[in-house]
Amino acid sequence: MATSVIDFEVSKTAIDGLLVLSMKQVSDERGTIREFFRESGLQEAGVDAGPWRQINVTQSRQGTIRGLHGEAMTKLVAIVSGEAFGAYVDTRPDSSTAGAVATVRLVPGTQVLVPAGVCNGFQSVSAEPTQYLYCFDTEWAPGMAGVAVNPFDAELGINWPIPIDREDRSLLSAKDAAAPALAEVLARS
Repeated sequence: MATSVIDFEVSKTAIDGLLVLSMKQVSDERGTIREFFRESGLQEAGVDAGPWRQINVTQSRQGTIRGLHGEAMTKLVAIVSGEAFGAYVDTRPDSSTAGAVATVRLVPGTQVLVPAGVCNGFQSVSAEPTQYLYCFDTEWAPGMAGVAVNPFDAELGINWPIPIDREDRSLLSAKDAAAPALAEVLARS
């Protein structure tokens, strides 16, 4: 196998400031190296991200939904293994795209830069567990500023790929199931 290179690329979404990043990837007969974060590459693309203050990895089984959460921090999210369906909702009251929804197929090599105040969520869709990496520019703390939106709010129009029992707490937390609708969140702002 000859060496193949996929260059770093940045794509905009329907949400102002929410960017989809394709990591630079170099593959050969041994496997693939992905540049998870290269500050100079982001700067050249006009993207200001980091420094990261906390990094978490979640592991979720097929069907699990986590989110939609919009803390007062910028996040860089990516899949380490498996595959997920990412969903994002702009809950910033002063944003030109307030209320907008974007979805992204998340596979290794794809990242999403999530601005503060934009809700982030995902559903694990692969048969093997999905490992989802979060980089935060602020350390998470209980009670920190932020919002949550119910992932099943019909007004969002999110078509989660795998139907789940919303009462199954192994697939959806009680907190996420009880989160308010987007209209309620925006009305509070």
